[in-house]
Amino acid sequence: MASSRKRLNASLPAGLRGKRLAVGLSGGVDSVVLLHLLRGLAPRHGFRLSAVHVHHGLSPNADDWARFCRKLCRGWVVPLTVRRVSVQKKGRGVEAAAREARRAAFAAVAADAIVLAHHLDDQAETVLLNLLRGAGPRGAAAMQAAGRLGDKRLLRPLLQVRRREILAYARAHHLEWIEDESNRDAALARNFLRLRVGPLLEERFPRWRESLARAARHFAAADAGAGRALREFLAARGMRAPSEAKLAEMLKQLTGGGARTLMRHDGRQLRVYRGKVEIAPAGDPAPFAATDWQGERRLALPALGGELRFGRVRGRGIAAALVDGRRLSVRLRRGGERLRPDARRPRRSLKNLFQEAGVPPWQRERLPMLFCGDALVWVPGLGVDAAWQAAGSASGIVPEWRDARR
Repeated sequence: MASSRKRLNASLPAGLRGKRLAVGLSGGVDSVVLLHLLRGLAPRHGFRLSAVHVHHGLSPNADDWARFCRKLCRGWVVPLTVRRVSVQKKGRGVEAAAREARRAAFAAVAADAIVLAHHLDDQAETVLLNLLRGAGPRGAAAMQAAGRLGDKRLLRPLLQVRRREILAYARAHHLEWIEDESNRDAALARNFLRLRVGPLLEERFPRWRESLARAARHFAAADAGAGRALREFLAARGMRAPSEAKLAEMLKQLTGGGARTLMRHDGRQLRVYRGKVEIAPAGDPAPFAATDWQGERRLALPALGGELRFGRVRGRGIAAALVDGRRLSVRLRRGGERLRPDARRPRRSLKNLFQEAGVPPWQRERLPMLFCGDALVWVPGLGVDAAWQAAGSASGIVPEWRDARR
C-alpha cells in the first residue's frame, strides 16, 4: 500500500479541522489499518480522533475482540467507546440484522463523522450481491465514499484501496489484528462470493473488482440525477422538497414498486402508472353530487379539484343542435358505462377505453363525465360519443377538464 497516507489524505474531505472523527473499530485488519493511518494524519488535519467498537455478542470470541480493541487504543492513546448491542433478526439474515444494530450504535456516538474501513473488495462484493438480489440503481450504487448517517457524516476513505494493499500495509508496519472466524463461513452470502466466486472471476477478469466499483459510481451518478429530477418534479407542483432519507425511500419505491406503489408526501399521494409518476390528493375523496351544466364557459367542481371549460368551435366536439334546450349533467362513473368515441368501431366499456388511453385507475372514478339524461355524452381523455358528435361545419361544444391538483 505505497504512499498510503498520501492516498488517504487525498480521499479525506476538506473541513475536518476541529471535527470529532470516530473510527468504527472491529479489531480486524481493515479497521486497525484505518485507525493507524488516521492517527498519523490527525495532527495535520486537526481533527479529534476516537474509536467505537460494537460488541454484537454473536461470537464466543466477542469479549476477546473488545479486550483487543481496548488494549490497542490504550497503546495508541485513542479514546475508545465500546457499545454492546442486541441483534434482532426479525425475519432477516444475521448479517443484515447485525449491520442495522451497528448503524444504530454508530448513530448514537458523540462525533461529527463516523469513519468506516470499507475497501474496494467490499464495494465490488456489495455491488454483485445487490445486483443478484435484483436491486435498482440505488442498490447497485452500493457504498459511497461520503454520505450521511443521521446528523453525522459517514466517511469511507479506503473505498478505492484493495484488500491485499491493506494487508501489505499492516504487515509492513507490524500491526496486530484479530480474525473473525465467521469470515471463513461460506454459508454466508458475502463470504461465498469472496471465497468461491471471486477467485473464479479473477481467473477470467483480473480487474473485476475495479470494474464493478466503476459501475457503482455510474449507478450513483444516475441515482443522483434521478434525485434531482424528483425534487424538480415536486417543486413544479408546489410540493416541499423531501429530506435526504425520504428522497431515498421515494426513489426506491417509485422506481421499483410497480403499479401498486403509493407514497405520501406533503399532503399528496405519489403513484406510478406505466412508468410515469402521478400526483393525487391524499385522504378520502370529497363527496360529489351531480351538477347541471347551464351553458357557462367555466364550471367549477371544487370537490373534484378542478373545473370544466367549454369552448365553441365548428365541426367537432358535442353537436350544439343536439343539446340545445336539453339538460346536461356532470356525474361520476358508477360502473357499466359504455362509450363509442369512434363511429367506425363498436361501443366499448369505459374500463377498456381507459386502459387503452393510459388513464390511471385511481383517476377514473373521479373524472367528471357529461350525461344527457341516461346517455353518456363525453368523458375526459376519451372524447365525445359518436352519436353526439358535431359533423361538417356544424356548431360544436368542446369540453375540457382542468385538474388543478396535477
